[in-house]
Amino acid sequence: MPEIRINFENVSVDFATELGPLRVVNDVSFAISENEFICIVGPSGCGKTTLMNIVAGFVQPTQGRVTLDGKPITGPGRDRGVIFQEYGVFPWLTVEQNIMFGLRLHSSQVPASQHREIGQRYLELMGLADFARAFPKTLSGGMRQRLAIARAYAAQPEFLLMDEPFGALDAQTRSKMQNLLLEVLEREGKTVLMITHSVDEAVYLASRVVVVTARPARIKEIIDVPFAYPRSEALHDTPAFGALKARVRDLVMAEYEVQQKLGSATS
Repeated sequence: MPEIRINFENVSVDFATELGPLRVVNDVSFAISENEFICIVGPSGCGKTTLMNIVAGFVQPTQGRVTLDGKPITGPGRDRGVIFQEYGVFPWLTVEQNIMFGLRLHSSQVPASQHREIGQRYLELMGLADFARAFPKTLSGGMRQRLAIARAYAAQPEFLLMDEPFGALDAQTRSKMQNLLLEVLEREGKTVLMITHSVDEAVYLASRVVVVTARPARIKEIIDVPFAYPRSEALHDTPAFGALKARVRDLVMAEYEVQQKLGSATS
């Protein structure tokens, strides 16, 4: 039985507004085990990112708790690397300096003597070795996202938290980035929580897909993805992939309809 690392226990979150508390997450309970790849999907604005931000330590639950190895998460930690859709790289640092940035922080436990070796490792792993001295503005969108992933990995977190990391990329680059992520995970081994609007992406990458409802986010269904790793592009063409994708899409679209009705009722 895989070890449970992260556990949501009856978690609810309220945000303060001019009209009073707004509930964005309601009574969410589920667990994430060691080396799982969890994708959360649901309508826009339903509270998916809030769930990830709790694990990151950026948001505290109003009710319930989220634990990491049995201890409540009270803030950010070096054991959790976060990757956002907006790349999150420092434009004034070179590619190599960006990758090594986290290693040079006071909280890093990696000896200074290993920084350059680790930086070189991820430059090569992400195909960025030829751009080590380049600045992010000279890179394509896909390369900047590879840089963001490399920087998160170089800090050697146990958990990778990703919020729509490929959402701004074109379809071909997005597909390449998905495959690169799977290759890196196969080599490195991490526990991943990803937020995505793409049902195709969720089914292709995840070991489990968590479908959440229209706001406030509740667990609608948790679906085990039966496809073994490593995965390849050919998986997209199989009837089993198409059937599972359709099932998840139907669940998500039903919640979009609920969200639209709620919006019409309050407008």
